[in-house]
Amino acid sequence: MNQALLPVSVLSLILSFFLTPSGTVARAYQQPAAPPEVPVEVFQILELPVTITDTVLVKTKTGYFLKCSLSNGSESRQLGLRYSLAVIDSMNVTKSIVTRNEGFRLAGYQAKSFTFKTPIKLNLKGDERLVLMLDQVVGTYYVWDVLNSKEALAAYTAGDFSIIPRVLRVSNQVDAPIRLILF
Repeated sequence: MNQALLPVSVLSLILSFFLTPSGTVARAYQQPAAPPEVPVEVFQILELPVTITDTVLVKTKTGYFLKCSLSNGSESRQLGLRYSLAVIDSMNVTKSIVTRNEGFRLAGYQAKSFTFKTPIKLNLKGDERLVLMLDQVVGTYYVWDVLNSKEALAAYTAGDFSIIPRVLRVSNQVDAPIRLILF
């Protein structure tokens, strides 16, 4: 090989190692690592107007944040929800149940991804099973409450799938728009 071409070939080899296909210098070592995500199993309640999917807990320095996708299956706008998150250890014993209320705006028949910024303080070892269940959905005109939600969640986490939670729908007297009655 020609001695004059040796530095050029070494330089091109080094550059090809550090260049990505788009031609920019790779800086992977300078980017912070993505926060670890912990998968969460969802106990779906089919009578609720909101479905929650793609659920994970994202670890941050202040705790875990719930990241999920919500789908509104009704024509009215949804304003918030209450959920319970059960932490089950490797012996299938429920260690704790965390309950949170979260507000959002989701138009009728809309689906959207959310990361709720209410920190959840958990000490996870990595062998736990996490199960989430919606307890309540608040819409503009109605509030949907899951009856006996704690008993249904406890049965589900223990492997008893025979208990089907019932949902009670009541009028939302607080958030509903004022209706004018003309005489």
